[in-house]
Amino acid sequence: MKLPLYALTVFLGVILAVHLAMNGKVGSVLNNARVGNALFWCIGALGAVAIGLTGWQADALQPLKLVNPILLTAGLMGACLVFAIAWLMPQVGAGPVMITLLAGQIVGGMLMSHFGWLGSPVRPITLVNFAGVIVMFGGVLLATYEK
Repeated sequence: MKLPLYALTVFLGVILAVHLAMNGKVGSVLNNARVGNALFWCIGALGAVAIGLTGWQADALQPLKLVNPILLTAGLMGACLVFAIAWLMPQVGAGPVMITLLAGQIVGGMLMSHFGWLGSPVRPITLVNFAGVIVMFGGVLLATYEK
């Protein structure tokens, strides 16, 4: 049963929202979102190295030559993404940013599954899935509507 995995995913979504809001708050307190984001990523890099070292093996980087260099830009993409989100949160609020971000993630995930990009199992988009996306964007509009 995959229910515990989906529950973990929902929990991680909550953690992601808090994590990104914390980054935005640091940038806001420093009055410089770019410096706040840089600080955030430096601390994250130290944590990533510490976690990586717990599973280190002598030949851990041997298969690196098989990795397409384009895939290694994900770190830069992540830094830019978190910066943009951290900058947006104080501008429009955590709720509107997260619900709109989630909508984009769902569309991106559906496209990745539809085409099997980056090793995702292929799951074609159906009319029902497409209708769900349309309803979701309606929900985004309702959830972010301001008078």
